[in-house]
Amino acid sequence: MGNSAGRSDFEWVYTDQPHTQRRKEMLAKYPAIKALMRPDPHLKWTVLGLVLAQLLACWLVRGLAWRWLLFWAYTFGGCVNHSLMLAIHDISHNTAFGSARAARNRWFAIFANLPVGLPYAASFKKYHVDHHRYLGGDGLDVDVPTRLEGWLFCTPARKLLWLALQPFFYSLRPLFVNPKALTLMEVFNVLVQLAVDVAIFALWGLKPVAYLLASSLLGLGLHPISGHFVAEHYMFLKGHETYSYYGPLNWITFNVGYHVEHHDFPSIPGCNLPLVRKIAPEYYDHLPQHLSWVKVLWDFVFEDSLGPYARVKRVCKLAEGGL
Repeated sequence: MGNSAGRSDFEWVYTDQPHTQRRKEMLAKYPAIKALMRPDPHLKWTVLGLVLAQLLACWLVRGLAWRWLLFWAYTFGGCVNHSLMLAIHDISHNTAFGSARAARNRWFAIFANLPVGLPYAASFKKYHVDHHRYLGGDGLDVDVPTRLEGWLFCTPARKLLWLALQPFFYSLRPLFVNPKALTLMEVFNVLVQLAVDVAIFALWGLKPVAYLLASSLLGLGLHPISGHFVAEHYMFLKGHETYSYYGPLNWITFNVGYHVEHHDFPSIPGCNLPLVRKIAPEYYDHLPQHLSWVKVLWDFVFEDSLGPYARVKRVCKLAEGGL
């Protein structure tokens, strides 16, 4: 048991994260990028459509056999719920209504959370700020796996299991790595989510609730879209800690594949990230990029050099103020 092959520790660096300096240089060279820092006018309508689609699906699965319920939860519901969770990611950067209406973004994220089945949006917002501010920060960036994960999930079979259990690790890791006080918004998120789950159960029975939960757990586990979890920051090439993917799955994931661009400019909504690359191609075209999220998952499982330890880590000083 333990690390029988590959890495035995994280990739420790003693430099600041690269995106802060890149942002300064690019804004000085291309001030037009600032015009892209505006709300996405279509985001709220897209989210509304996805939420309604899942509510319709809840009604349709009432009488399905369990095997077909799980089939549709993986193939359809998993895509929709994963897309909604990435919409919540975009909304956490105030891209639905703008920074001047930050509260509306928080309320809307809780609305987008409804088909997920479990409260997620408020806690995600709280921790995601640190992921950008302290990328790879020891004890601060909860996107980085723990030492226990790195030590234990080190063989192909165990890494496959780790990928399948991603929803659990992402949910529980913050409680151990960087626990924070519960906020009123998180309490409200829990109460609203519980009320909706109970209402769906009262109206249509157990199967629709099970469908929503399965959609989230399967869609964020061993699923093609979940390749982005690994693709974004796992060190496939030494010296690079953030990677982009420019393939077709961006169409249903709010351009989360444009991840170098996103970390360079977190306040730019996903719909405008391709324009960043178009304006400043010399900052992106030479960087390593992923061509397939499925291949990312395959390589992660079978390459000895890849695993939970394949992350860049640094010691960060606590910053003052917001992102």
